[in-house]
Amino acid sequence: MSTTRLPGPTVATLTVTTPSDREVSITRIFDAPRPMVFDCWTVPELLKGWLHGPDGWRLETCEIDLRVGGAARYVWRHRDGQAMGMSATYREIVRPSLIVATELFDEDWTGGEALGTVTFTETSGKTLLTQTILYASQAAREAALATGMTSGMADSYAQLDACLVSLQNAAKGAA
Repeated sequence: MSTTRLPGPTVATLTVTTPSDREVSITRIFDAPRPMVFDCWTVPELLKGWLHGPDGWRLETCEIDLRVGGAARYVWRHRDGQAMGMSATYREIVRPSLIVATELFDEDWTGGEALGTVTFTETSGKTLLTQTILYASQAAREAALATGMTSGMADSYAQLDACLVSLQNAAKGAA
């Protein structure tokens, strides 16, 4: 298990565990209600505002057909012009608590489809997000971890924090 403390006005903790030889589980608490966090995970315009990854990468293409059997398409572009694409197919959706989808990168460096499960659990107005990724093999999981993916996730989740604050401030202003 590893824990990364993120800088910022509030201390956020990204916890990474390996529950089995093929899985990575990432947990993070967000100071926002569950439906808002779920929307930030599933609405393309909101995802483009935070799902960047490491420095220099931006989510350029985000297409989502949020229904069982529906597809998603993500393409990140680095400032040097490189692109990285991923497709997904939704297997289960329970708004606002669960998303299960297969994931496959265009350059299949993970040895086949991975199965991603994201749960959103609300307690006292905060949301515990748990993302579990089941890889095709232990070697694929180790290769994914070796890319620094959790650092990129930590960066993106910090951006998600900022997006959530902005949405909450806009909601307060509209009230």
